[in-house]
Amino acid sequence: MPTVLGSAVDGQTRCVHYRSALDVVAIKFYCCRAYYPCHLCHEEHADHAAAPWPPDQREAEAILCGVCRAELSISAYLATDACPCCGAHFNPGCRLHSSLYFAD
Repeated sequence: MPTVLGSAVDGQTRCVHYRSALDVVAIKFYCCRAYYPCHLCHEEHADHAAAPWPPDQREAEAILCGVCRAELSISAYLATDACPCCGAHFNPGCRLHSSLYFAD
């Protein structure tokens, strides 16, 4: 089971920055291959700057569903609003930050 780093992570990957019922994903950062609930957690806890996943890495498993713990590819995550394994809905507002995680 992947470890999720960050600020006050609960059992479903919520953190002190994003903790609504829909905030149930953690993202593996390209720069360090570590899971964090959000970009702010990475900024606060990592000893380096974040780097987004390059476009040619869309099949990498880099999304963790906090509900069922399934690891999703970036392309699978970007194509849905819910976990394909358990049906848990993801926060659609996360798309506002997608450029921090995934390069175009």
